[in-house]
Amino acid sequence: MNELMINLRAEQKVPLYEQIYDYIKDDIKKGRIQSGEKLPSTRALSAHLEVSRSTVELAYEQLLSEGYIEAQPYRGYFVCQIDGLFQIDAQENNKRENNEQREQKYRYDFTPSGVDLKSFPYNIWRKLSRECLVDDKAELFRLGCPQGEYGLRNAICSYLHQARGVNCTPEQIIVGAGNDYLLMLLGMILGGEHKIALENPTYKQAYRLFKNLSYEVCTVDMDDKGMRVDELRKSDADIAFVMPSHQYPLGIVMPIKRRMELLKWADGAEGRYIIEDDYDSEFRYKGKPIPALQGSDSNGKVIYTGTFSKSLAPSIRMSYMVLPEHILKIYQEKCRFISSTVSKVDQMILQKFMEEGYYERHLNKTRALYKNRHDVLISSLRKMKEILEISGENAGVHLLLHFKTDDSEKDLIEKAAKQGVRVYGLSEYCVKDNEDSTGKAVILLGYANMNEERIRAAVQLLCKAWE
Repeated sequence: MNELMINLRAEQKVPLYEQIYDYIKDDIKKGRIQSGEKLPSTRALSAHLEVSRSTVELAYEQLLSEGYIEAQPYRGYFVCQIDGLFQIDAQENNKRENNEQREQKYRYDFTPSGVDLKSFPYNIWRKLSRECLVDDKAELFRLGCPQGEYGLRNAICSYLHQARGVNCTPEQIIVGAGNDYLLMLLGMILGGEHKIALENPTYKQAYRLFKNLSYEVCTVDMDDKGMRVDELRKSDADIAFVMPSHQYPLGIVMPIKRRMELLKWADGAEGRYIIEDDYDSEFRYKGKPIPALQGSDSNGKVIYTGTFSKSLAPSIRMSYMVLPEHILKIYQEKCRFISSTVSKVDQMILQKFMEEGYYERHLNKTRALYKNRHDVLISSLRKMKEILEISGENAGVHLLLHFKTDDSEKDLIEKAAKQGVRVYGLSEYCVKDNEDSTGKAVILLGYANMNEERIRAAVQLLCKAWE
């Protein structure tokens, strides 16, 4: 064939070999270069384009590896016969981009799942990363223990005992990449012959996950003390998924009497268990943190789960699960072959972060940070005390607004949106009901990712929207 007319742009950040590769691939896909057609030799094309021969060779190697061209000995490079090449419609792409652009932009976002990433100890994390990788540690890049590295599990065990009153050994802990993975793993351990009861409203991700794992799933109504045990008994469920230290999204703290009733229910029959999701117990603003339910369990009925996503960063995909001894044996028999989903490098960094006291200091810092934002939000909302009441404000990083007016949840969200403020309705977390027991609208406000100044400004706009 004739020489390829490629307009290379040296000023672009895209490497020259990649520009050559993109040009030839595009011509093949669009039919400008036919199958069976011979490409210029690497020597001829490099001379024509005034680039090094190695640059052209890199482009050709990429095309070879993807199957667009083939090399025939002593003959050169030829375009392959390719049927049914998939090509994305550029117009469809543009349409999608335009739709995304048309989505409403908010000046302020009260997301309940926010985390203040500006407070993340980047310098410390960077230092520990370098320390972990300072030597040629080949072992770090091998597959580790399926349960997670012992050093990290030991650090988690120590933290849970001191901070949460959890009774366990490092051997009972399994580390995994997020709670979703651990719940899926737990499903494999326990088997599918269970009926799982969740609170309503609840953490919808857990509900969807159990549903997709083909479990029979039901919801149990709550009162101001958490899941109603009398309703749990009526449900015929044998697993209860609860958040006793800070129920999500209502923020209810389960009192000791209700906890004992729940444990008594679990003890009442073989095969009954409680999954305790302790997702953000670190952040409590009145009194000491509430001890974990697992610490009161003497019969191996509570499966405890926790995460570092709320306390550190969502992208640090590390969660943990504490299994009772008899369930641990089932895991070792059925699931020990499944490799760990968290790299040994990341585990070592987090281990050092905890062992050297950085985690405790970070928690103290973020707890104080969120407390200030919490106080500013509560204070700012007093302007609207005539139309709403606040609940769930003593722990976590969000609170609830219970409206006294007849405004619907949808209307309140839309009015806020017109002022550039994004808020969230309780209905997003309800499995069957859209409003609270009073029939009034309930709105969630998260404050973790907004500083005090922005909180004040956003609430000012909400006052304008709702009053």
